[in-house]
Amino acid sequence: MSSELDRIVAGAQSPGWGVGEGAPGEVLATRDSGQIGMPHVVIARRGGRGMNVSRYQPGDDISIEGELIGAISGNPRDMGRQLRSILEDLDVDEA
Repeated sequence: MSSELDRIVAGAQSPGWGVGEGAPGEVLATRDSGQIGMPHVVIARRGGRGMNVSRYQPGDDISIEGELIGAISGNPRDMGRQLRSILEDLDVDEA
């Protein structure tokens, strides 16, 4: 599983976002919000046939379910590309 997550993380790398493994089985992406210690957070967690992608506002508790913003599926490389696309399309300044 770790090598699968590594490939998803590699495919999801995007300027402005720090992407890596979070809790076991999760892909965690963070972006500076301008507030010290309170980044924008996006987490992809296992769900269904792939992973559900949730968004958290700065200061949100990431141990609970966030705002569902999409799902990714397929092989790890495709999942990484899909996650990168979600991150690049996400307007973190809108909220």
